[in-house]
Amino acid sequence: MVEQIVFFIFTILVLGGGIGVITTKNIYYAALFFSASLSGMAGYFVLLNAGFLAAVQIVVYIGAIAILILFAIMLSRRMMTTKEQQTNRQTWLAAIASFLLFVALLGVVMQVTWPLSAEKHADNVLVLLGMSFLGSYVIPFEVVSVLLLVSLIGAIILARDIQTEEGRE
Repeated sequence: MVEQIVFFIFTILVLGGGIGVITTKNIYYAALFFSASLSGMAGYFVLLNAGFLAAVQIVVYIGAIAILILFAIMLSRRMMTTKEQQTNRQTWLAAIASFLLFVALLGVVMQVTWPLSAEKHADNVLVLLGMSFLGSYVIPFEVVSVLLLVSLIGAIILARDIQTEEGRE
């Protein structure tokens, strides 16, 4: 009974955050609602006894990505002013496309027979995860790290000040 109440609280947090993201006109508040929605997802992982995934959700998504988005919004003077239009004229088209995508995904989910397993997982799941990253998945893991490094360098190049040497003198 208690787990169901906690599940509904996390569901309200996730859905409320998601609805807040798409309904607010202030982009800063949208980022805060996004953080609340991610917090609810971390709560789902706790209910599923996936403590590692909950910790990753909190540290990586809330602690890094959501905070990075908040800092980017606050440091961008143009987005914090009220002069910028933060709405889109294609809202109804996006709503229709979202609904159709939801119906298609719901149809796929309902047609799949999901296998259930009663096996208990090993206690050393983190050790097995680390061995997988350093064993059979080491090449994709390194490719992703190089890709992230290249994207970081590209973002720095795009964000740098574009003044010529003559303009600085």
